[in-house]
Amino acid sequence: MAIQMVDLHRQYLKIKNEIDTAIQNVIASSHFIKGEEVILFENELSQYLNVKNVISCGNGTDALQIALMALDLQPGDEIITADFTFVATAEVISLLGLKPVLVDVDPDTFTIIPEKIEQAISNKTKAIIPVHLFGQAAEMEKIMEIAQKHNLYVIEDTAQALGTEYFFTDGTKKMVGTIGDIGTTSFFPSKNLGCFGDGGAIFTNNIELAEKIRMIANHGSKIKYHNDIIGVNSRLDTLQAAILSIKLKYLNEYNQNRQKAAQRYDDLLKEIKGIKTPIKHPKSTHIFHQYTLKIKNNKRDKLKEYLQKNGIPSMIYYPIPIHKQKAFRNAVYNETKLENSKKLSTEVLSLPMHTELKEIDIQFIATKIKEFQSNC
Repeated sequence: MAIQMVDLHRQYLKIKNEIDTAIQNVIASSHFIKGEEVILFENELSQYLNVKNVISCGNGTDALQIALMALDLQPGDEIITADFTFVATAEVISLLGLKPVLVDVDPDTFTIIPEKIEQAISNKTKAIIPVHLFGQAAEMEKIMEIAQKHNLYVIEDTAQALGTEYFFTDGTKKMVGTIGDIGTTSFFPSKNLGCFGDGGAIFTNNIELAEKIRMIANHGSKIKYHNDIIGVNSRLDTLQAAILSIKLKYLNEYNQNRQKAAQRYDDLLKEIKGIKTPIKHPKSTHIFHQYTLKIKNNKRDKLKEYLQKNGIPSMIYYPIPIHKQKAFRNAVYNETKLENSKKLSTEVLSLPMHTELKEIDIQFIATKIKEFQSNC
């Protein structure tokens, strides 16, 4: 069987009976919107994360938008976020008439640099959106200290790191997404916890924020036909909630499988000249939503092509930093402050990573990478 970048079919086959039963139960009930499975899943995820409130929604981008809408921000307010990430984070900021302020990321962990955040703060700054990229946490302890010092909100983008733990210097630990004022995530099928379509969720320990977020996601309404604030229509449908409830039971196992695969990649690739395997931050677990190499000496694209010729898929996350995207060309950014982001976009290459990845596949991938490097 061909190597897959993400093998959702084999993952499904292992829990087929449970998934099929859950789907049939929803079909039998015909409660396709706001069925009891939605509340059940929200409660289960709340317990898993140890957070007081989970509000499900239509997708991860909606989750970010709704979180920002709940903070009563004004047009022109500035939101600081990472330059090296998926565009959705900056996109929703702009959609709401706010200003994305993009700062550089650490060249080893790919996450936002706290010192760069503080340097970017102005009198218009209202919030920080750290992105927990590729499966490990941003430096949340320092980020929270900065936010408290400057009275800023923190919204954690946890779309790639659901289940990651962050360790504080006092010995305590928390799940990412539960450290800031609000956490958001995506249940896109390829995520560590993915549904069979689109889905997302928002988490918070603030009861007042949770109530407002629920209203915003439901047309600004708490009581049907009573619309107290401007909202949106963003719901996790019952079928997806039922599927996610089954898969949530396996999330720790899924993450452990990814960690084992990543360790095998490390063992086989760490000594290859010109290739840098992922760096694990000492204050964060890493659940490897992506296993991302850095390829030196401008050989990344040629390696990708070589792997493809040998039946090995790979992906570049992300080939263009946000500040270089056409959609943001009217903004003015100091490129000398975004050097890491620019360089990473030319070096990163993500290898196949999923819960069903076989030892034989990892060995084959590593062999082909070694072949390429030895012939260059």
